[in-house]
Amino acid sequence: MRSIWLAAALLLHSTGAFAQGLVMGVSEGTSGGLDHAQVIAKYQGLADAIGRSINQKVNVVFAREFLFLEEGMKTSRFDFVIARPSDYPARGLRDYGYKYVASAKPDGQCHIIVAKDSPLKSLDDMKGKRIAMPEQAAYMSKFCRAELRDKGIDLAKEKVQYVREQGAVAFYLQNKFADVGGVASYSGVAKKWEKDGHRVLHKSVTQPYFPLIASSKITAKQVDAIKKTLASMTESEADQQVLKTVGIQAFDTQNEQRLRDLLAWLER
Repeated sequence: MRSIWLAAALLLHSTGAFAQGLVMGVSEGTSGGLDHAQVIAKYQGLADAIGRSINQKVNVVFAREFLFLEEGMKTSRFDFVIARPSDYPARGLRDYGYKYVASAKPDGQCHIIVAKDSPLKSLDDMKGKRIAMPEQAAYMSKFCRAELRDKGIDLAKEKVQYVREQGAVAFYLQNKFADVGGVASYSGVAKKWEKDGHRVLHKSVTQPYFPLIASSKITAKQVDAIKKTLASMTESEADQQVLKTVGIQAFDTQNEQRLRDLLAWLER
């Protein structure tokens, strides 16, 4: 842990984040293949919009490791956090005194997918079949597990193969190593799956996607100003480009209770 923070401190110092301004920690989960410079290029426009609303400089720091992300919230080293595994911002609210700011549109879902020639027609049909899921500790596996639990399917009693990443779920289905799989609606796999002629057997309930939270050091007045700016980002061409660069349609500032309820749903 100490070595992670030493490396992080050197990185923050080199980017000037300790020297001046606030810090926004960014996590794209395990699916992103970007380095620190690419993350800054991708998210600095959003950081600038946040900073513009409160008249402060906001610096971007890439939280590649989940330990770094969690420790950054625990110690409030991150003034803001935006993270694609939504359970981390949810813990920021529940455990570390962070405030809800916004989440991205559209919401996230678990997609239960099958190959184009699959005989499966409903969720009930997947009982007893070979199921491919992202690694067991991954947020989307927890998401899919909770959704299936609510639909009467207990993955602990099924034949589940946990794989390293969501691309491997598609590989297993296409090569007949599995009969059905679960992926995130916002993943590259889900976006391409139906275009390639395959089927989505089931779409789950929606949950907040890519939440943005603020530490206790950010005042309620500042949070309100940021929310106002984020909610209006679809109204200008420049801000629309920022949203496009980040890869979302818009921000939703009304999802706080749903994010606060997320962990209880996942863990039930």
